[in-house]
Amino acid sequence: MEAVEAERNDQNTPAPPPPPLTLSKNAQKKLLKQQRMEAKKAEKKAAMKEQKKKEAERKRKEWEEMLASVDEEERSKLIESRKCLRKERMEKRSEEREKKVQRLTNAKEHGQNIVVDLDFSDLMTPNEINSLVQQIMYCYAVNRRCASPCHLWLTGCNGKMGSQLQRLPGFDKWIIEKENQSYIEALQDEKHNLVYLTADSETILDELDPKKIYIVGGLVDRNRWKGITMKKAQEQGIQTAKLPIGNYLKMSSSQVLTVNQVIEILLKFLETKDWKASFFQVIPQRKRGGADSEDCQGEVEEGEENEEGEDQLEMKKMRTESPSNG
Repeated sequence: MEAVEAERNDQNTPAPPPPPLTLSKNAQKKLLKQQRMEAKKAEKKAAMKEQKKKEAERKRKEWEEMLASVDEEERSKLIESRKCLRKERMEKRSEEREKKVQRLTNAKEHGQNIVVDLDFSDLMTPNEINSLVQQIMYCYAVNRRCASPCHLWLTGCNGKMGSQLQRLPGFDKWIIEKENQSYIEALQDEKHNLVYLTADSETILDELDPKKIYIVGGLVDRNRWKGITMKKAQEQGIQTAKLPIGNYLKMSSSQVLTVNQVIEILLKFLETKDWKASFFQVIPQRKRGGADSEDCQGEVEEGEENEEGEDQLEMKKMRTESPSNG
């Protein structure tokens, strides 16, 4: 009886948890580096927020002191003048939004077709999906700010990815192609023009062909899925190419870039027709080898900072603007 009872207890006792996965020293270093960068970024963001708050408070006090120092008639004139300035700013913003809408509408007919392939959501964690959604939002913000935007496509907008995208403010009103189907289904009549951009390709992209449709893989943490985009393109029988990064600079790590970095590089090249300038303006200094970036390091770093500020402002506008503004 004791043996039977012991056996029952063993069956009812939950199995011990598996031992924690031990990371390699290299992986631990990468994790710590990423955590330090994220902490530094959060600290910088908090400092900027506090600085803006103080600046707004200072301006408010200055305004109140100014009103208190003048008579009633002058006060009325100051208030009316301020209202007029606000009205002018609102009208200017409205005009800028209309121009952006017009540029994006024209891009549907004449812009370079660029696809973000979102068929990899099942391979990503919720945090990685959220990261990709933020990258897509960034892509749209940068594209609509361009003087000559591309015609941006999102394919595979379903499942977890589709749900997350729908949560973005005004996503339904974005002037962009949104397809639940994969690109190979949605663009089957243009299969001969499809070109998958992958770092594993042996073909170097020298120019952007207006007739081609360039595909960027929407996948975060490619290190877990090395070669997956190249394999996919080969199985589908479509062309592949890689950006000519190695011709212009050495990367301090792999040549794998985020989706928004690839899109922005393509947009810069469409504008400048200069790969080197496009790479140096978009690829962060921390990803570049030191020797290759010395000649334009100072100039580019300042440009990067300005661009980042403009793009953050653009995304903030997208969150606050009416969805009907596109």
